[in-house]
Amino acid sequence: MEIIHLYKFLQQNKEFVISKQLLRSATSIGANAEEGNGAQTKKEFISKMSLASKEARETKYWLRLLQKSQLVSNDYTPYLLTIEQISNILTRIVKTSQESLEESK
Repeated sequence: MEIIHLYKFLQQNKEFVISKQLLRSATSIGANAEEGNGAQTKKEFISKMSLASKEARETKYWLRLLQKSQLVSNDYTPYLLTIEQISNILTRIVKTSQESLEESK
């Protein structure tokens, strides 16, 4: 929800290109994680969580670009801290799940 509010703020400040990319990648994190939670197999779960992790890294990229460029003056630090935590959690989920899958073979 924080990203949706940021997106609206960026749109109001006439930043249309990066804000749209940010919205797409950030909302895709949750969509992929939700699909992963409904996965039929561990491989499908890992695949969806891996996609969520990639989207988190992309989201971090767009946030860093906004911060460095200051196309819209704002403090992006809280968003960067949050996405870093999300990225770390998703990476750990994927690694743990892959290890678990290997052990079950």
